[in-house]
Formats: sequence, structure tokens, C-alpha cells
Amino acid sequence: MAHSADEYRNQLQQLLPPGRAIPADPGSTAYELLDGMAQELARLDARGDVLLLEVNPATTNELLPDWERVAGLPDKCSANAPSSIQARRQALLAKLRATGGQSADYYISVAAALGYTITITEFRPFEVGRSTVGEALTNADAGWVYTWRINAPGTTTLDFKVGLSTVGEALRTWGNEMLECRMSQIKPAHTILLFGYAEDEPSLPG
Repeated sequence: MAHSADEYRNQLQQLLPPGRAIPADPGSTAYELLDGMAQELARLDARGDVLLLEVNPATTNELLPDWERVAGLPDKCSANAPSSIQARRQALLAKLRATGGQSADYYISVAAALGYTITITEFRPFEVGRSTVGEALTNADAGWVYTWRINAPGTTTLDFKVGLSTVGEALRTWGNEMLECRMSQIKPAHTILLFGYAEDEPSLPG
């Protein structure tokens, strides 16, 4: 916790030599000098607390543009995304956490960093002797082996949050463009990625 200007001024007064050589009573020149020094020391102390927030990409505000530059943002996925501080932080965190992977848990974690709650469905063709009764009947197209689907709510909203959002930002934004762009960007190149919202059941593209 940052110390106040009064605390710094009192501390500086204690460092003065004893006696009447340098009177530091309120209203004196020495008092005004020490008060000016105390104000600046308190300001620097408070900036130190801010720095602890700025070194964390999840809480950065003033250094957000610098974090984005390091992460290569904005890119083609974030260029048309909401420009709020909260949305930009989420895009930054998703980019930093996207260290690579091909597991369902990996893609779920990247989506969560963007503010989306998803599940993943993996497909395979129906094969006699391997598939069981009750499984979906699919054609024998080998494309199903490389097909997977991201399931998400029909509408995902990003709400204004005190401490994360700033004055003047929208109270709510929504859309799935960021999810689709980012996931299509990091998916394995040989796979076919589908998106299903609510009860949608997309078919394999031709």
C-alpha cells in the first residue's frame, strides 16, 4: 500500500537536524520545501503500485498497447473485434496462452481466454464392426476422420465490468467472429473445423 504525502513529510521532518537551525513548522519555508518533496515521493510510491498491475497482462491498462505490440496485436482476428479495454485484454491473453496444442482441452482453454464457453465434438465415419448401435450414421467419406466441431452458445456476451472496463465503453458487446477467426487460425491445417451454435448440426462441407 502506498504511503501518503503526510507520512513522507513527517518522515522527512524527522531527518532534519535537531534545534532551531532549520525550523520546519507549518507555514515555514522548510515545511513548504519538505511538503513539495513529500508530494512527489507519494506520487512515485503510488506509481509503484500501478506498476504491479501493469506487468500482468490480465490487469494492464497503461501498458496495454506495449503488450499488444509484443504479442503481434491487433491481427486479422482482433482488427474487427470490440475495441474495449476488456476485449483487448482477452485477445491479448488468448494470444499469449496459445502456445500450441491439439487436444480438446487446449482449444477449450484458448476459447475461455477469449470469453467463450465451448465444447468439442470429434467425428469419425460409421464403420460396421467398430461402431455401435445408436451412433450417428455418417457416409464413408474419409473427411470425417479429420473433422471436428466447436459447440458454443448462440450468443456470447461480454459485459461491462468495474475494474476491467473503462468509462465510455459499451455496457455489453456480443458476437462469435473472434472465436471463429482465432480457432480457424490455430487449428491443425489438415483438419476440417465446423462451428455449431445452440442446436445447430452442420454437415460436412463438400
